[in-house]
Amino acid sequence: MTVDKVILASPRGFCAGVEKAINALAWMVRIFPPPVYCYHEIVHNQLVVEAFSRVGVIFVPDISQVPEGSPIMLSAHGSAPEVVEAARGQGGTVIDAVCPLVTKVHHEIRTRASKGYRIVYIGHRGHEEAIGATAEAPNSVDFVETIADVEALVKDERPIALLAQTTLAVPEWQELADRTKDRLGPVWMPGRSDLCYATTNRQAAIAEIAPRVDTLVVIGSANSSNTRALERVAKAKGVSRVLRINSEAELPNDISGNVGITAGASAAEDVVARVVERLQARDEPEIVSAIAEDEFFPAPPELRELLAGLSAAAALLLGKEASAEVGLHDLARDALADLATEPDWHPDPSVD
Repeated sequence: MTVDKVILASPRGFCAGVEKAINALAWMVRIFPPPVYCYHEIVHNQLVVEAFSRVGVIFVPDISQVPEGSPIMLSAHGSAPEVVEAARGQGGTVIDAVCPLVTKVHHEIRTRASKGYRIVYIGHRGHEEAIGATAEAPNSVDFVETIADVEALVKDERPIALLAQTTLAVPEWQELADRTKDRLGPVWMPGRSDLCYATTNRQAAIAEIAPRVDTLVVIGSANSSNTRALERVAKAKGVSRVLRINSEAELPNDISGNVGITAGASAAEDVVARVVERLQARDEPEIVSAIAEDEFFPAPPELRELLAGLSAAAALLLGKEASAEVGLHDLARDALADLATEPDWHPDPSVD
């Protein structure tokens, strides 16, 4: 396959929240013998989940499936309060990898509910982030996903707070927010949008390259909300052919012309490189940057405390000064590269 030109959208791929979560789980794999348990997928990316599964991480949909005393990671999407409580009640180490931007929405829901607000939450039903967030105050939340959901809302005397899942497409959010205001009147909204910076930045980058490409390749998994939002934005911007793939192996052979490439916030840059290589463009790839992105989220506090304790214990044994910061700020792509060198792990000891 040979195409005329490859245009890379920037920013693309891993966001700070994903870097934080992957790094944290990689540290758990280093610290604890397998298995390490993770509540839901750490991030919504098939290749990332497979990489961790190979080194002994077991992803579970229910905390009750975790044996007592086992180490548990809570995913980046945020967990319901009762899930966090159940995990901590298991008696093992619990590290919460929730994205700080999701934590912000959890806080907004709790705060507005405590003040008597009725909360209209715009999100995708069944998505882990939406389930965890709305569980903060289920009796105060009206969940909307479509215009029909908004039309079904009945106005009452309570003040309205309008909140959202962080990974929505901007046009999707705007349409539902505008219609909610039309139906229910004035609403409270946070000073800073609930839509995550990575979501909006990656969508803005698509808008920059859309007029120049015949095909846009979106790298990411089908259950990734922000990845699917990139697909919708690309189609809305008039791209005639939009392909969502997990890896270069899923590229069809009939791609031609100018090809744009972006990646969802949980897709690794090495997959982008392999897609570029497979396309074999006649010219060098061009990078089109919509906005600079330099956000960084620190490791979860539970992980920092755990590593500080281990460092102090090692220092005591070796007679050296403890250092709690060693390795904490490794990039997640490096963490994934480390995982790739580990042997496959099987929960059944009879499997070779």
